[in-house]
Amino acid sequence: MRSSRHRPGPGFTVLHLVQPVDGGVGRVVADLVRAQVAAGMRVVVACPGHGPLAADVAALGAETEVWHATRDPGVGLPAEIRRVAELAGRIRPDVVHAHSAKAGFAGRLAVRGRIPTVFQPHAWSFEAVSGTTAALARGWERLAARWTARVVCVSEAERDRGARAGVRARWSVVHNGVDADRFRPADTADGLAPTAAARAALPPLAQLPPDTPLVVCVGRLCRQKGQDILLRAWPLVLRQLPRARLVLVGDGPDAERLRAGAPPTVLFAGSVEDTAPWYRAADLVVQPSRWEGMAVAPLEAMASGRAVLLSDVDGASESLPPGQRAQCLTAPDDHDAMATAITALLRDRPLRESFGREGHQHVLSTYDVRQTVRAIADVYRDVAAVPRSERREPIPQ
Repeated sequence: MRSSRHRPGPGFTVLHLVQPVDGGVGRVVADLVRAQVAAGMRVVVACPGHGPLAADVAALGAETEVWHATRDPGVGLPAEIRRVAELAGRIRPDVVHAHSAKAGFAGRLAVRGRIPTVFQPHAWSFEAVSGTTAALARGWERLAARWTARVVCVSEAERDRGARAGVRARWSVVHNGVDADRFRPADTADGLAPTAAARAALPPLAQLPPDTPLVVCVGRLCRQKGQDILLRAWPLVLRQLPRARLVLVGDGPDAERLRAGAPPTVLFAGSVEDTAPWYRAADLVVQPSRWEGMAVAPLEAMASGRAVLLSDVDGASESLPPGQRAQCLTAPDDHDAMATAITALLRDRPLRESFGREGHQHVLSTYDVRQTVRAIADVYRDVAAVPRSERREPIPQ
């Protein structure tokens, strides 16, 4: 009979190791923490102290530990690994859940199979680099699989990419989920149409004429998210729709460079506490990423009743309703195709509204966050119940 300690609930401890703490990764972790605390689990989140995640999960009832870790490997890596080992020894979790490449790197080197470790790439590290660096990243992932009880991918495409790279792992595909109570279609207010009401509630948009075509992009301002591709496409859109406006919601290392080259028709909203109103204010939400596992922002936009346009990276096709893939996917890094698709969707309001309704129902049926947290609980149950002698390459204590 399995010990109750191995059932995710009261008496079960999970240590989430997180870096980065912003963007979709932070939202995924916060959603998991909310559900796990509600289930009576002891939840500990170790992450850098900057950014909102530590405060957010503490407010949800999780314990927090400061883990001073940069996004990339560097001279501080040995100290980061030692800190994880110290936390694991003191907290004695039933499962370590490492999120993204850096946490997966430090966490698996620190634990090395002594505690069941779940690794969730949130997009593979070798996609972000090329040449020798990419080869080294693939080699590391192949090696680290022996210390990984389960690799959790957020899309079938992400799993397939890992398998093609030679990663031999025990896999689970658990799609990202959306809180449909938070991300929902706009309501009317003071006699205004829903989109106009949403814009009126956001001061930077309140003065726009109600019929202004508005594109919104939500994401960290960095190479992965591809806002530079969207900005190259934007002048081509303006040739056809000179009254259109673009809003980039988010902050990041490329903010200054992107601002320097942007025309006045582009608004930089910066980092915001709540992205939901910005989705509701949009006519179209665009995600021009260069790589992903499965981006969270398009799911949130669809839950909000908005049409989306995505670059065809891992998870993008899976996230869309099947009937929208022809019009709502463009090749990565192809700004001409993106401009053509944006223009076509902005000109066709009935199609956008139809896509928005379909996308909303699609997310409710397929990407509800409650399905995600149940699937993760099943993963924990499976890996924590494996006897120590059957785990991969445990290190004697």
